[in-house]
Amino acid sequence: MTKIAAGGTLGPALFWFRRDLRDEDNEGLAQALSRHAPVYCAFVFDTAILDGLRDRADRRVEFIWHSVAALRASLQRRGGGLAVLHGDARRCIPELAARLGAVAVHANRDYEPQALQRDDAVAAALAAQGIAFHDHKDQVVFEGRELLTQGGKPYVVFTPYRNAWLRAVTPALTASRDPHYPSLAGEAPQRMPDLAELGFLPTNLLGLGIRPGMEGARQLLADFLPRMGQYHLARDYPGRRGVSYLSVHLRFGTVSVRELVRHARAESGPGALAWLNELIWRDFYFSVLANFPKVADRAFRPDCEQLVFDNDPHLFRAWQDGRTGYPIVDAGMRQLLATGYMHNRLRMITASFLVKHLGVDWRWGERHFADHLNDYDLAANNGGWQWSASTGCDAQPWFRIFNPVLQGRRFDPDGQFVRRYVPELGRVPASDLHAPWTLSPLEQQAAGCIIGQDYPAPVVDHATARKKTLRRYHR
Repeated sequence: MTKIAAGGTLGPALFWFRRDLRDEDNEGLAQALSRHAPVYCAFVFDTAILDGLRDRADRRVEFIWHSVAALRASLQRRGGGLAVLHGDARRCIPELAARLGAVAVHANRDYEPQALQRDDAVAAALAAQGIAFHDHKDQVVFEGRELLTQGGKPYVVFTPYRNAWLRAVTPALTASRDPHYPSLAGEAPQRMPDLAELGFLPTNLLGLGIRPGMEGARQLLADFLPRMGQYHLARDYPGRRGVSYLSVHLRFGTVSVRELVRHARAESGPGALAWLNELIWRDFYFSVLANFPKVADRAFRPDCEQLVFDNDPHLFRAWQDGRTGYPIVDAGMRQLLATGYMHNRLRMITASFLVKHLGVDWRWGERHFADHLNDYDLAANNGGWQWSASTGCDAQPWFRIFNPVLQGRRFDPDGQFVRRYVPELGRVPASDLHAPWTLSPLEQQAAGCIIGQDYPAPVVDHATARKKTLRRYHR
């Protein structure tokens, strides 16, 4: 292959931003700028995606909108620009590339089934015009079949995958490079469509203190790095500031996963190792989706497709609304509705409760999370749900059923988190907070919370639900 100097001579190109909304440590952008001059940049608010969203007040769309605006401003400061389009990307990108006289379109790979179909269609339309399409690895450290067992098969158990990942990681982190910004094509500023023109309403995103864009990611990272050493001790407690809160930024690429891995590996100690472990889990779930695409809508374990769930719509609705009568479950579900965020420990607790207490198919819960999570990512969401439902690879053992009372007492012992999202329990003593139905009528009255009136009684009994689930899964 001919080596091309920075600011290459292969003619004009278009770089298509998708879920990589940053102009630093961006592999595809760096590749385009090293091979081509000039390089135009574009982002498409893709109607094929937006039209499928159920809620017109979607925090993710607003997060993307602000992040795109920030990216556009950053590119302009570097002498470039960003065309922001609204339409079907399968049509918009080939049309724009042809209009600009581009000889190639570059983008970073996306791995979800819908995105793969979109990219195939775009590549075909470009090829028909004599324009090349190049995609690059940026969203993960390792993708697809880069890490395989000695038998040449994808890993289906996390621990050996992690060991292989750690052995291979150092060269992978040196792959990206700083973009050659002088190759960016300047352009006359154009008006960017606002949320209303995209068909969406403003949300409480900014009021929640969520700052989109690269600067928002930088602030969160700067806040987390001094706390990283304690991550292994604080990460499981939703009432504490123990995690990084960077997941939405990873989802939309306003921070590079390589940068986060570099920070984790630069530190020693159990906190940094625990955080790195979570980043490796992310790659693992991407690998599972890539190598076993059936998991998008089916259980990884074929025998689990035979499970018969009750799927009671009233119980499902109680779970969605945070009205199950189990405070730690309800607090997590209400946090999701109010903020679009849910602490990872609560994701495990609430998912396990839906499947193994309420007898509802994990796919119902996965769709609910997909509708509401700011950081929704098919690979991680699916992997987490199948882990909790014991249907996936390297899943939680089917006979392990979280006791929501014990989980609440262990991970929210003083009730700080529950009281924030279930205020009707605000005066219930911490010793009784996670099982308020055990209070006597007089104690309930004194606490200002009558069970069955001010706060629901448990919709199921833990012991009874556990026995039923063991019968369902026994094989």
